Amino acid sequence: MPQNPSIESQLMTTFLEQKFEVEESNDIEMYKQFVANYVKIEQCVAVLSDYRSDCSYIYAGSFGAVFGLPIENSVIDSAFEECIFTKINADDLLERHVLELSFYQFLKEIPKEEYSNYSTFSRLRMKDYNEKNIYINHRTIYLKTFNNGSISLALCLYLPSTDLQSRSGIDGKIINIKTGEVIASERYKNNTESILSKREIEVLNSVAKGNKSEQIAAEMYISVYTVRRHRQNIIEKLKVTNTAEAVQTAFAMGII
Repeated sequence: MPQNPSIESQLMTTFLEQKFEVEESNDIEMYKQFVANYVKIEQCVAVLSDYRSDCSYIYAGSFGAVFGLPIENSVIDSAFEECIFTKINADDLLERHVLELSFYQFLKEIPKEEYSNYSTFSRLRMKDYNEKNIYINHRTIYLKTFNNGSISLALCLYLPSTDLQSRSGIDGKIINIKTGEVIASERYKNNTESILSKREIEVLNSVAKGNKSEQIAAEMYISVYTVRRHRQNIIEKLKVTNTAEAVQTAFAMGII
């Protein structure tokens, strides 16, 4: 499956269009120091993303060489580390983006004070600087949340994986890092499905079967105008440009 740009677009929109309270501090310097010290010990790659400022601070230990990253710390003008994403297998990157969207939806159902108790975990395929296939572990933790629930700082960690067994899929999980509990996928899959209404999902399922608006209207006993309104709402909610992209995005997210 090729990389789905609409999933990445939805991910970016979800985080960058949050409502940030300007008067609140990100405590960015404190977190930068924490992350820099962690990387010195772990020798991993860490990306501290500032969604309010739309920038990222990249800290690369010795493991950064597999991404072609310099050892010195750097700053990029994006909250999303495309310089790393481009090295990851396209199918795995898509699954990773979907997992992060599910993670965001899951956290919105719990008190904001508990956000930092949870992390994603996945195993990704990529090619190193010698074009050799390797496996890496990836984690996402949200570090700073504003009073209104908006997430301002996220930490992504990239480390070598000791699991070298060849298989498809990223084994994506959401974990309570305080208790060790692995969250059942049903809990956050249901949250992802809430992006669309039940009727919109029915319409999109029918679109996926190749049905036209007139056919959908007849089978659902609604007007063609109502079907077209549902289709437009689906496009807007999934941050895509047409219903074909909507079907692909919804399928990747497990909505249909």
